Amino acid sequence: MIAALLLAACSGGAPKDAEVVIPPGASIAKAGQILEEAGLVSASEFRNQARFFGGDDPIKPGEYKIEKGMDAGDMLALFQSGKTIQRLVMIPEGMPSIMVRDRLMAEPRLKGDIPVPAEGSILPDSYAFTTGESRAAVVKRMQAAMDKAFDELWAKRTPRAAVKDRNEAMTLASIVEKETAVASERRTVAGVYTNRLGVGMRLQADPTIIYPITRGKPLGRRILRSEIQAVNDYNTYAMAGLPKGPIANPGKASIAAVLDPEANDYLFFVAKGDGSHIFARTLGEHNANVQKWYALRRERGEME
Repeated sequence: MIAALLLAACSGGAPKDAEVVIPPGASIAKAGQILEEAGLVSASEFRNQARFFGGDDPIKPGEYKIEKGMDAGDMLALFQSGKTIQRLVMIPEGMPSIMVRDRLMAEPRLKGDIPVPAEGSILPDSYAFTTGESRAAVVKRMQAAMDKAFDELWAKRTPRAAVKDRNEAMTLASIVEKETAVASERRTVAGVYTNRLGVGMRLQADPTIIYPITRGKPLGRRILRSEIQAVNDYNTYAMAGLPKGPIANPGKASIAAVLDPEANDYLFFVAKGDGSHIFARTLGEHNANVQKWYALRRERGEME
C-alpha cells in the first residue's frame, strides 16, 4: 500500500493535500524523510531533485501546505521560498497580560512555557505564527510591536497630555481602554481623566478596583463596598493620581487619546448602558445624569 502510494506520488505528484512541518536545521535528507512519512513523495526522489535540479538556497523551517499534484521540485521550491502557512493569534484591545498568556498557552501549535508578560507591554493585534514556533518568540514580537507603536505615538504627544513618561501613559491608556469601547469617546474620556489629574481629583475608575483582585480577568459579580474602599497600588477610589502601572494592554487609539486628550471641561461621566457615556462638567449635572440613566436602565431591566 505504501509502495503504491509512493509510486503514485513519484509519477503524478503528491496524491493529496497535506501540511508538513520542517523543523529548524533540517537537512534535505530530513525534509525528504518527512515528506515520505506523510505519503507525499519518496525521500530518494526529493533528494535527487535537490541534488540535480535544485538551486543553492537552503530550505527554511516552518509549516508548509503541500497541494495535490505538486512534484518533488515544487516541494523543494516551496521549502526554499519560506512561504509557510501563517496561523494567527488575536489579542484584543484591553486584554490583560494574564489572559494573553492563557491564550498563547491554549494554542497547541506553539511550544514552550512563558511567564505572564509585563502588563501593558503587548500591542493588541493579530499575529502570524508557524506551527512549532515558541511562545516566547511570539511574545517578543508582540512586545516589539508595542515598543515601536508607543515610540511613534509618544513623538506626537501634545502639551495637553498629563502623563510624563511611558509608564504613566500606558497606565492611563489602559484605564481609558477599559472604561469605554466606543472609539469616538476615547479622547473625551482621556480629557476627563486629564482634567481630574490636573485638579487633584481621584480618577474613580472601576476597572482599577477589579485589577488587584483578578489581575484583569472578569470579576463575575458586583464590586463589594469593601473593595471600593480597599487601599492598594491600583484602586483609584482610595487614592489620588494614577495606579502604579497599567491594568491591561491598551490599543493604539487609547494610547493616542491620552497623549492628545480632548480639550474639554468635563469632570464626570456615567454609563448609559449601551457602552457609551454621558458627560458632565459639575457634580450637580452628573448626579442628575446618574439618576436619569439609572432610571432608564431599571425600566429596561438592566438594573434592580
